[in-house]
Amino acid sequence: MLITRLVLSAERFRQWSIAQFVFLLLGTLKLFPARGAIEFADRFTRWLGPKLKGRHRLTLTNLRNAFPEKSEAEIEAIALESWGSIGRLAAEYVFLDEIFDFDPANTKPGRIEVSGIPLFLELRDNPRPFIVFTAHSGNFELLPVASAAFGLDVTVLFRPPNNPYVAEKVFNFRKQRMGNLVPSHAGSSFTLARKLEAGGAVGVLVDQKFRKGLTTTFFGRDVRTNPLLAKLVRQFNCEVYPARSIRLPDGRFRLELEPAIDIPRRADGSVDVTATAQLLNDKVESWVREYPGQWLWYHDRWNIKKSLKD
Repeated sequence: MLITRLVLSAERFRQWSIAQFVFLLLGTLKLFPARGAIEFADRFTRWLGPKLKGRHRLTLTNLRNAFPEKSEAEIEAIALESWGSIGRLAAEYVFLDEIFDFDPANTKPGRIEVSGIPLFLELRDNPRPFIVFTAHSGNFELLPVASAAFGLDVTVLFRPPNNPYVAEKVFNFRKQRMGNLVPSHAGSSFTLARKLEAGGAVGVLVDQKFRKGLTTTFFGRDVRTNPLLAKLVRQFNCEVYPARSIRLPDGRFRLELEPAIDIPRRADGSVDVTATAQLLNDKVESWVREYPGQWLWYHDRWNIKKSLKD
């Protein structure tokens, strides 16, 4: 019992120490102008990423499998851009209030441009249950901030960081700027269902690995996909809208809300859950193919990390 307590205490101290280091780095960035700090974070993670041998090896393997037609130089360039995007995402988190300068009532262009404004307004002015889905591309954290700017009340499902101290900080930061948040856990699906049942809206990321998910494909290779969105559509017959964030030159962004997708159905009219999950993968794949360096390739989406160690 004593040994167990000591081990747990040591682990808590390790996580606390890592969290304090992260907070120190982000706090230091805050002392500098946003653009310079973000550019520094980009360059730093482009340098650091390849030194994380296991993650970089996974990144390169994922890219080679996804783009067999690309040269090794192209693969390396995309990998570095992806690492830089991760650094930018972390730094942009610190400057989120400064970066997000979009005002629906202001016609003057800023860092943020929005495509699909009529859809935002239509969803706001004609409240009904709907689902918005996106992927880990660009700065996806800006999407719920945009929804709030348009007066849309969207409950967002998110996966907290593994470090509990970082997770608490991130949750408090997000909650102030992104409205209702639901940490991903065993009961989160019921929370989202209650939101839709009450006529509300939910937002989900659909490109995460889900060990018990449906067998689908992504870039032509088998993956497991979470059936949650498809099951919610089957239960509530709600509309589903794709949304994404795209990085533009000079530290700018374009946020896109696309028209509702047509949900695959069986002959009896019921939602085809597996086909719907595949449709989500196909949509995300089309986004990633367009801007491959803006997706998180170090993520083990295809569950191949174990094979790389063999």
